[in-house]
Amino acid sequence: MRKVLFALMFLSVYATFAQQQRPKLVVGIVVDQMKMEYLYRFSGDFSNNGFKRLMNQGHTFSNTHYNYLPTYTAPGHASIYTGTTPAIHGIVGNEWFSRTTGKERYCTDDDAVETLGNGSKEEGKMSPKNLLSTTITDELRLSTNFRGKVIGMSLKDRGAILPAGHFANWAFWYSKTGSFISSTFYGTALPDWVNDFNKEKNYETYLNKPWELLKPAAAYDESLADDNPYEGKLYKADKPVFPYDLKSMYEKNDAGVIRSTPFGNDLLELFAKRAIEKEQLGKDDITDFLTVSFSSTDYVGHILGPRSMELEDTYLRLDLTIADFLNYLDKTVGKDNYLLFLTADHAGAENAKFLSDNKYNVQPIEPKEIVKGLRKFSTDTFGEDLLLNYSNFNVFLNCDKIKVKNLDLNSVKQSFKAYLMTQEQVKRVYTEEEILADNGNDFHLHCIARGYDVTQNGDLVLIDKPAYIEYGATGTSHGTTYSYDTHVPLIFYGWNIKPGNTSDRKVITEIAPTIAQKIGITLPNGTEAHVLTEILDTH
Repeated sequence: MRKVLFALMFLSVYATFAQQQRPKLVVGIVVDQMKMEYLYRFSGDFSNNGFKRLMNQGHTFSNTHYNYLPTYTAPGHASIYTGTTPAIHGIVGNEWFSRTTGKERYCTDDDAVETLGNGSKEEGKMSPKNLLSTTITDELRLSTNFRGKVIGMSLKDRGAILPAGHFANWAFWYSKTGSFISSTFYGTALPDWVNDFNKEKNYETYLNKPWELLKPAAAYDESLADDNPYEGKLYKADKPVFPYDLKSMYEKNDAGVIRSTPFGNDLLELFAKRAIEKEQLGKDDITDFLTVSFSSTDYVGHILGPRSMELEDTYLRLDLTIADFLNYLDKTVGKDNYLLFLTADHAGAENAKFLSDNKYNVQPIEPKEIVKGLRKFSTDTFGEDLLLNYSNFNVFLNCDKIKVKNLDLNSVKQSFKAYLMTQEQVKRVYTEEEILADNGNDFHLHCIARGYDVTQNGDLVLIDKPAYIEYGATGTSHGTTYSYDTHVPLIFYGWNIKPGNTSDRKVITEIAPTIAQKIGITLPNGTEAHVLTEILDTH
């Protein structure tokens, strides 16, 4: 009897100990289009309780990079949470031309599901079906026998759906109607608390007042002048200057206006806090996972550029939003009960015209001009337009036409490659055969191979020279293998994380397997399982 009692006591203690080896809640924060450099450039105006709190009390990996092409939003979110690259998880762009179907495909399109909530029919026909690998959130669901909750949210559908994975309880994204919506992939009706939140029309609180600078204009000395030639215009504003009349913009457009202001981040944080409360996330001993993707930084960056006062103001406000969110987690989940990481889905380039005006010999390249040149070359050379599509740095050839004309496909590829190499902006061009024969010795080729799905990508893939961007004259973009697009922040904070900094090069695909090892669950099925050992030691 004593042996039996001892064994039962031991099992009880072991079970308690095992439960304590996981946090109550894991929170993944992705800041869309955030460069690591912003943590340094804007630090003088940050509070002590947002980004600085994470850096001072958490572990910062200050040299973290994406390891594939293209560095876009959907592949970024998918790679963070699967621990692998587009070649494996299949999300090769935000949208892409598929050589298998011969059609454009959006990353989360799903015609088999319907919209839940007050959104258009198209806005909600979304699911993770195009994601081929499991996510760390999927593995949490499996490892807890589906008792641990997973909820994903973002202003963007792809920023909510891909991190939440295949088995999520819910993913919610923002509609231009001002409501958070979902799809029938996740359930038959929105939870009551979401409907209640939507009825409150919280977005109106932000859109019925102007967007003014958070601090005196003199504090924005890390940015260019308020009105400069490298900024686009926000919703046809007369000039890109403060204050912005958001109420007028909203009345002339729709509630989607909030996406391109820092208040989109505030609205999402408010929604995240409501989700934690109503879904009781982190309230028991079974680990839950909340994924939050702040998208407004990307919208502002694209339109107004990385040197704009608008972008700096967006980050100063996001700093306060994160500070408030951390305080909320402390009070509701418990300061030592949640594990949080913050990173970005990609970074972003400097405006090419800005660099050119400062004597760097570069310029923005319009994608439509690339297409125009390719079509002219093909017609002049082969007597017919053999270009099927150009997008995401991929050249797709019309193999049916090539066959009908009795042309050698490889010779056609080499001809297109030779033409592209004559273009001012092009650094390298690789054929499908060269990509599939990658041995890792060519850095750029290796990045392309990691982002290349043979059933979906093109016959050729090109890389532009450093600092060239395929975008307009104002604002900025991203997508390349260069450090200005790949270098993103990565900070772990909270449960069993000791303060520290690592400057050795790390890659984004190490996040998911590290979390799996940290909390003792199965690795995502596509990952190579390289981990960040610096945060695994808890002693």
